[in-house]
Amino acid sequence: MKALVYDGVETLGYRDVPDPVPAEGEQLIRVSAVGICGSDMHAYLGHDARRPAPLILGHEAAGTITGGPKDGTRVTVNPLVTCQTCAACKSGRENLCPDRQIISMHPREGAFAQFLAIPDRNLIDVPDDNPLRKAALAEPLAVSWHAVKIALQALHPDMDRDALVIGGGAIGLAAALALNAMGVRRVTIAEPQAARRKFLQTTCHQTVTEAASGPYPLIIDAVGYSATRAIASACAAPGGVIAHVGLGEDSGGLDVRRMTLQEITFIGCYTYTAEDFREAAQAIFDGRMGALDWTESRAMSDGFSAFQALHSGRIAAPKIILDPWS
Repeated sequence: MKALVYDGVETLGYRDVPDPVPAEGEQLIRVSAVGICGSDMHAYLGHDARRPAPLILGHEAAGTITGGPKDGTRVTVNPLVTCQTCAACKSGRENLCPDRQIISMHPREGAFAQFLAIPDRNLIDVPDDNPLRKAALAEPLAVSWHAVKIALQALHPDMDRDALVIGGGAIGLAAALALNAMGVRRVTIAEPQAARRKFLQTTCHQTVTEAASGPYPLIIDAVGYSATRAIASACAAPGGVIAHVGLGEDSGGLDVRRMTLQEITFIGCYTYTAEDFREAAQAIFDGRMGALDWTESRAMSDGFSAFQALHSGRIAAPKIILDPWS
């Protein structure tokens, strides 16, 4: 099969690799659409020790089961593979499983390929009236769905439900859509890049600002840099909640004194539970996440140039979807 392989810092090779062989309990998926995630970009730049070269990246995938009794079934892929037996898994918090794996990290190759092997329990059927390129958005939408869900649970019921989302990439936009789907109507996205601000306003119909100023009861940091954490801690209302989902850099930025004196809750949010993933996928299928027409499609063979364009800021769309068969 053909695959896009991370070969080293800022280097991707498109070439033939061996087809995956499904283990017991796994399905072979003919990948139809796979998104480029921020974590893929971190690996491409050499910033993720969990993804050493050579490695097939990509974990936002949808496709069709190939072979066996479910042959031809259209599915979206939950890329988080967990043990199913630990206390976290048994309590429905699979994202905290100590033995968790995710495709695109060793030892599991990713979905920037024509075929992928994945446990059957990680697959969700996609209705025939839903394009697979939209179903591939289930993973990033689930990340934001999880963050918004636990942030709203932490927010005091007497506080207003106005929200600020820091970052207008796929996770930030998905957070705004998830907030809307969960009943939050006043959502502002802070995005410094002019072309992306225009895209979010005109194509995605979002309220967007270049620079945020508070106070906001609820803040989603979808970037995770020192500078964005500083914005979050400055803009959070007294008693407010910051949900931190971005993984840009490890430390810095938080005004811990202000957060302590104002009783601001800070929550780290990682991936999603299996329930979150199912809920986010269903929200796609029933239209609660909107038209989802804010992606740009490219051939997998053009994947290297797509990474280069993303890194240089030449792409306004929040998400690039690669087609392994073109």
